[in-house]
Amino acid sequence: MSEGWDVRRAGPAEAAHRVLMIPGGLCTTEFYADVMAEPALAGLRMVAVTMPGFGRTTAPEDVSMENYARLMARFAAEAECDVVVGHSLGANVAIEMAAAGLFSGPLVLLSPTFSRGDEAKFLAVMNALGRVPGLGTAGWTAMLKLLPRAMKRELPPRRAEALAAAMSGNDPATCRRIVRRYYEYLDRFPSLVPRLCEAAVPAWVVRGDHDEIGLTDSERRGLEACPHVWTVTVPDAGHAVLVEQPARVADVVVDAIAAPR
Repeated sequence: MSEGWDVRRAGPAEAAHRVLMIPGGLCTTEFYADVMAEPALAGLRMVAVTMPGFGRTTAPEDVSMENYARLMARFAAEAECDVVVGHSLGANVAIEMAAAGLFSGPLVLLSPTFSRGDEAKFLAVMNALGRVPGLGTAGWTAMLKLLPRAMKRELPPRRAEALAAAMSGNDPATCRRIVRRYYEYLDRFPSLVPRLCEAAVPAWVVRGDHDEIGLTDSERRGLEACPHVWTVTVPDAGHAVLVEQPARVADVVVDAIAAPR
């Protein structure tokens, strides 16, 4: 099933626990390299998988969030993963995996989006522009040329070049299509907090203290009221918490491994 996918593996093949790591939109497995190298996770089998359609991978015909959840859940089952870590769009896919009953293990959700209004403003603009005939693909082409260079200012200097390069292989038409389906998904669920809570799986919602992705007071109260959801705020980190503070993210993964099943 995963032929042609971008898959990165680390840790002993015979490990007792296996962790599936899903990067965010426009990102590849390169974004998990620092977390996977953390000593705290040395005894785990870790498998990072770029969502098909991002980087230089081929998108499936169905790029809905529901289908991505099915694809990632099938991969998790085949790889015998019992924990899922997702970042950004990958975290939203992880939520849908649990909500649809496709995965029942612990989740580590790095900066998910719980409602349309929480999402980065530039993405909403790109989604709207993408619907304009004759301008959509041109707008996405220009944005994808500029974004890696702009992102370098927000990434750790020692990793900025490699991470920017990893974002440079995205196809404008594919990204336009995926983002449109993503916003359609957010329109179906005014808030994903109840969907996560009703999934009844242990989940850690991890956010940097200056993450540009929003979280309303109502959403925060909903998460805090859910008995199997824990919120973690990471100092000195923004949306790219997994590359800014990989050791702290690794600590949360260790907590998820130790969670009662």
